[in-house]
Amino acid sequence: MSAAHLPLDGVAVVSLEQAVAAPFATRQLADLGARVIKIERPGGGDFARRYDETVHGQSSHFVWLNRSKDSVTLDVKTAGGRAVLERLLAGADVFVQNLAPGAAARLGLSARELAERHPDLIVCDISGYGSDGPWAHRKAYDLLVQCETGVVSVTGAPDAPAKVGIAIADIAAGMYAFSGILTALYERRATGTARAVEVSLFEALAEWMGYPAYYTAHSGRQPQRVGAAHATIAPYGPYDAADGGTVLLAIQNEREWASFCAVFLDDAALAEDPRFHRNSARVAHRAELDAIVAARFAELDAREAVALLESAKVANARLNTVTDFLDHPVLSGRDRWRDVATEAGPVRALVPPATLRDVEPRMDPVPAVGEHTDAVLKEFGYDTTTIRELRAQGAL
Repeated sequence: MSAAHLPLDGVAVVSLEQAVAAPFATRQLADLGARVIKIERPGGGDFARRYDETVHGQSSHFVWLNRSKDSVTLDVKTAGGRAVLERLLAGADVFVQNLAPGAAARLGLSARELAERHPDLIVCDISGYGSDGPWAHRKAYDLLVQCETGVVSVTGAPDAPAKVGIAIADIAAGMYAFSGILTALYERRATGTARAVEVSLFEALAEWMGYPAYYTAHSGRQPQRVGAAHATIAPYGPYDAADGGTVLLAIQNEREWASFCAVFLDDAALAEDPRFHRNSARVAHRAELDAIVAARFAELDAREAVALLESAKVANARLNTVTDFLDHPVLSGRDRWRDVATEAGPVRALVPPATLRDVEPRMDPVPAVGEHTDAVLKEFGYDTTTIRELRAQGAL
C-alpha cells in the first residue's frame, strides 16, 4: 500500500482548531490519508503560527502539527462564515474543535446541536476540564494542567519541582482524541451510529498519573522527586563517568541486579547485601548504593561504562541533547526521516511512530494561512463572485 492509497482515504475532517491538542489529533488522521480542512482565523490564522519563528521564519509547533492539511480562513462569527462552515460539515465525516470554553455552544456547534443537523457526523470536542462539571468554564493550558494533575509535584529535583519539557497534557489529549475518533469511525461503519467523542486535557493527563496515584493512595505518601532518577526503583538513573559523559542505567529485576553487581561493579557478593538484596531495600538505602555505583563510574569513561553494562545485559542510555537526538543512529538507520515542504522551504520530519506494513504515510506540505480557501470553497459550490463577496464581508 503506497501513499496513493491509505487506510483513511475518503474520510473528511473539518477542524476548528488551534494550538496543540486538536492539531495533533487531526495531523495523525491526515498521516493516515484523511482529508483535513483546517479552519483558521482570517489574517493571522492559528495563533500557534506565531509561537516562534525558528523554522525558516515559521513556528516550530505549527510546522510539527499541521502538515498535509488544507488551510481555509473563515470567520465563523459572521453569517457568511457560518454558512460556509455548515456546507463543509454537511460533507464531512468528523468535526473537531478545541475552542475556548463555551465558544462552540455559543456558535451552535455543540455535539447535540450538530447531531440534529448532521446525524452522521462524528463530533470530537477537546477542552481543558470537560464540557460540564465545576471547572467547565475554566481555560486550561498545558502547564496549568500539569500542575492541577500533580505532574509537576512528582517531577524535578527534591528542592525544585519542574514541569515536563514538552506539552504532555496537550499531547495526551491529542492522542486520546485521535484514538477516540478512530473508534467512533469504526463503530459508525459497523453499526451506523455516529457517536460524539469528548476529551479533556485534565482527564487525559490524569490517566497518565496512574502509577503515582495508586502509589500515593495505598502508601500514604507520594513518590519523591529525584531528578532524572526513578522514585521507586534503584539503581535507576544517571551517573557521571570519568570523561564527563553521563550514562543512565535501569535495573528492573533481581537477575539484572545480580549481573550488574558481578559484571559492572565487580562485586558479586553485593547482590546479597541486606541493604540491597531487593528493590525496596535498595530504594531505602539509595544514598549508600548511589555512592558505590558513582565510585565505579568515576573509574570508567562513558564508552567503557556502556560496554560493561551491555555485557551485563543491563539497560542503559546516554544522556543525549536534542542535537544528539536529531543525529541518532536509530532514526537514520531505520529510515525515519522524510522531507516535508513548507512555504519557506523544506524541513525534515519524522514519519509517524506506528508503522503499518507496506504503508507509506502521507507527508504533504505544511499550508500557508488560507492557502486552500478559494479551492475548497469552489469545490463546495461557491463561485468566484460569491467568494469575492464573502471576502469583502470579512467572512474569509
